[in-house]
Amino acid sequence: MATSLGTTGLINIVISLIFIALSWWALQAFRLDVFVKNYKSPQTKVLMMLLSIALGHGVARFFMDYLGWSIMLNQLMK
Repeated sequence: MATSLGTTGLINIVISLIFIALSWWALQAFRLDVFVKNYKSPQTKVLMMLLSIALGHGVARFFMDYLGWSIMLNQLMK
């Protein structure tokens, strides 16, 4: 049981990090300089990082929920 929980935790961490990195990459195409005063400031980098974490976490949560629901549906067939 503990191994299963550990594996699930590891999968969740990896999925979250992948989607946070993907969000960071996708936000690089967004013209944030239109909305902020100084695009090169540390505050802008922190804002980009926080947006990436929020967006990546939301998308990762969706995929983890979808995976969990798929497993539940598999149990329905048994």
